[in-house]
Amino acid sequence: MKTAIPISKKLFDIYLLFTREPFVQYFTKELEFYTNGNGGLLGLISLDITDNDYYACILSRDKSKQYRAELVTASIETIEEARNWIDEKMSSNSIVFHDNKHEYFDVFKDLNNDHKQHPNYKLLNSSIAFSSAKETIKEISYHYKDIDGNFIDQFQSVNGFDSRVWELFLFCFFREQFFSFKRNYDAPDYMIEKFNQEIAVEAVIVSRKTDMGDSLKSPEEIEKKLNNEVPLLFGNALFDKMKKKYWEKEHVMGKPFLVAIADFHDTMSMSWTFSALSDYLYGYKYDYSFDKKGKLIVKPVKIGSFIKQNGTEIPSGFFFFPESENISAVIFSSCGTLSKFNRMGKQAKLGNTIPTLMRTVNFYNHTPNADKASIATYIVDETSEETWSEGAIVFHNPNANIPLNPELFDDKVAQCFFDNNLIKSLMPKYFPYGSITINLIPKDEKNKGQK
Repeated sequence: MKTAIPISKKLFDIYLLFTREPFVQYFTKELEFYTNGNGGLLGLISLDITDNDYYACILSRDKSKQYRAELVTASIETIEEARNWIDEKMSSNSIVFHDNKHEYFDVFKDLNNDHKQHPNYKLLNSSIAFSSAKETIKEISYHYKDIDGNFIDQFQSVNGFDSRVWELFLFCFFREQFFSFKRNYDAPDYMIEKFNQEIAVEAVIVSRKTDMGDSLKSPEEIEKKLNNEVPLLFGNALFDKMKKKYWEKEHVMGKPFLVAIADFHDTMSMSWTFSALSDYLYGYKYDYSFDKKGKLIVKPVKIGSFIKQNGTEIPSGFFFFPESENISAVIFSSCGTLSKFNRMGKQAKLGNTIPTLMRTVNFYNHTPNADKASIATYIVDETSEETWSEGAIVFHNPNANIPLNPELFDDKVAQCFFDNNLIKSLMPKYFPYGSITINLIPKDEKNKGQK
């Protein structure tokens, strides 16, 4: 091929995650992906599952920088013919960019607000260590609808950066799960739909209360925080959202209502707070032992309450509190962070090639009678197979007035159900409880700006 250059599905998915509608998966199979080399044009060859022939498409960026279909041809008998068509059209001067009245949504727009910027935003905007994340976030944000009108300002700010990163992650997660978006309301954050079933989702984070720092907690400090402090932090965030009574809004009534929560309260806290949320939601911890045959025995232990620093006792078991029946489920991910965008971009070969990303993960162990998580370390590159859904878990409310249909999520998503004092989980083949990603950059490159 003279003009069309093959690219990976990973890169194509970042470009087109929000361009193609989810329903196309049911009658086509995408096969090959191309660019003309400068990112101006993309090419796609798909198999028509119904007719067992091929169709091809050329896409160009409009003024909002979203890719739109420019030329489409169908009923092609062979894939070679489709390839020739792609190559011919990409080299043609007849391709015209779409006319669009809107300027593109630039989350990195210079607002002359250096003194208000989050330290991690500054790193994202200028450091080659996060260049893969920056390019990924750019592509995603072109499709984001800023309902409140303050997304860019908050995305750059100390008080809003973590929340907006979490919202962008959810945007990608729900789309990868083939949901369509109805963004016609300012609250809750997302109205999503799949199989004619609509869901309302409100995003919230446990935010940082102290200055940014690099100190990591010791195992003893972590254990102490998990016993009381962290469950109560989750509780405060959930109660703040429950007070809003989103389920009483006309466009939410009669639909499952979800709260999607993430933890940013401390340095790397999202890598170790998973168990605290489960403890708080269901009100149980679990002791374990082994019988004489080596079989794992799990015993539920009810948590009466959590104790605040001033000695006040707060009951456990959020899903059993009054009005919590209006929340169908809680979604959590330890991976909805800046590092997720960096890894997703790196495996798609976006961003600067100099940094090396090394990820260490502790993940669910499927070995029978296992009592410890598995651990793995790997270098993130184009062979990595991380998805947006990896690390997401849905905690279903056993007392929900309107239960969430678990079949709306595929097997990449973990799901938990509470029955007879036990949490019964559907775990993906690969489910990380938490991970740490290290950016390795040669010393002579660390102080250079992004290229």
